[in-house]
Amino acid sequence: MRDHVTPRRVVILGGGFAGLFAARALRRSPVAVTVVDRRAHHLFQPLLYQCASGILSEGQIAQPLRGVLRRHHNVRCVLAEATDVDADARLVHARRPDGGDVVLPYDDLIVAVGMRQSYFGHDEFAAHAPGMKTLNDALEVRRRIYRAFEMAETAVDDRERQQWLTFALVGGGPTGVELAGQIREIAGHTLDREFRKIDSAKARVLLFEGSDAVLGAFGPRLAHRAARTLRGLGVELHLGTRVTDVGADGLTVQGHDGTTTRFDARTVLWTAGVEAPPIAAALARATGAEQDRAGRILVEPDLTVPGHPEIRVTGDVMSLNRLPGLAEVAMQSGAYAGRSVRHAVEGRTKEPKPFAYVDLGSAAYIARGRAVVKAGPLHLSGLTGWLAWLFIHLAFLTGFRNRLGAVLSWSVVFATGSRRERAFTMPDTDASAARAAGPKAPEPAPTPFGSAPTTSSPTSACGR
Repeated sequence: MRDHVTPRRVVILGGGFAGLFAARALRRSPVAVTVVDRRAHHLFQPLLYQCASGILSEGQIAQPLRGVLRRHHNVRCVLAEATDVDADARLVHARRPDGGDVVLPYDDLIVAVGMRQSYFGHDEFAAHAPGMKTLNDALEVRRRIYRAFEMAETAVDDRERQQWLTFALVGGGPTGVELAGQIREIAGHTLDREFRKIDSAKARVLLFEGSDAVLGAFGPRLAHRAARTLRGLGVELHLGTRVTDVGADGLTVQGHDGTTTRFDARTVLWTAGVEAPPIAAALARATGAEQDRAGRILVEPDLTVPGHPEIRVTGDVMSLNRLPGLAEVAMQSGAYAGRSVRHAVEGRTKEPKPFAYVDLGSAAYIARGRAVVKAGPLHLSGLTGWLAWLFIHLAFLTGFRNRLGAVLSWSVVFATGSRRERAFTMPDTDASAARAAGPKAPEPAPTPFGSAPTTSSPTSACGR
């Protein structure tokens, strides 16, 4: 029996929606909560594509976990990645960023690690087609989008120019649809009249989807409206296709009839498929739990792992009643798991009710003033859908400052089409080449200011 003076130890793996809501549910409980995450921030993942497209900044969709939980005096945060679970000894093994190990004992374990991008067994695609699951992914996608227009401006011929002005997106779910719409708006409105040699509005956006409809989970009616809106924006839909190869200069797809087609595109973005992170497999080995095809853990109706009532699995990584991987599912399941622990600590003996998800709807932003929203029997699209989308996302954004900043940014984009968050970095190729070449000869003495240089030197690609 545990010493009654020592608080009950609750370890939460993951600082996403499920982990955050679990921690909040335990705020006033006499427990010691440890939140373990490989990143030091809580990310509002549904708006990643807006960071990637330059509407919102990183700080508007990501908040430091310590800042979010600063008033939760029974919570501490640990920057580490969970690697294994010893279910018999009730220990979590984690790795710090410097490679050091951390061992965390627990009385209750809440697993809220989410999912990661899946390439369906072709991890080699990742080098050429970044996904959209993390803040780093969003910044990489932003770099590739805006770099493509810059490269097209200085392309040596029309073929290379068109390759840079072709964007291919794999996956017709919410993220793929939202990102495709944003790229078309960037090309047709944001960058309008900024370039001298290219017409950014002529950029092609190709969206590939394996099923016969985009946004299939929204139902035939809204899926049809979304497809019509995308085509109106100039997005080329390729439905019923499967990507078989991705390279630096394009991708190959296979249709239902087995024919393959090659598309030249210097920018390929991957928004299809998710899989569980390695810790899910480690937990399954430690507990004997079953996993589905994507690696999710099959749980009991109260979200516990069979045979281990002290372990609860929440959010995207849990498999229960075919619930979708939505932020709202993560929030509700995380809060449920936290309350379950709180009730156990309080000594409640009543059998807990099974977890029941309340569907508050799904939403996808396509373009300025156009979105689709599904909430039970309510189906909205166009401007009314966009207003509903706006309300939903404002309600769940973390922090008043983020809400205010998002409203201001959305107002600017809606009114003018401009985007304030377009900064991106490029690798320092000169420095990389110099390091690869080794020590170089001493440089000549610098030319006095105002006199003519003795040798030619590279100039900025952008004039003043």
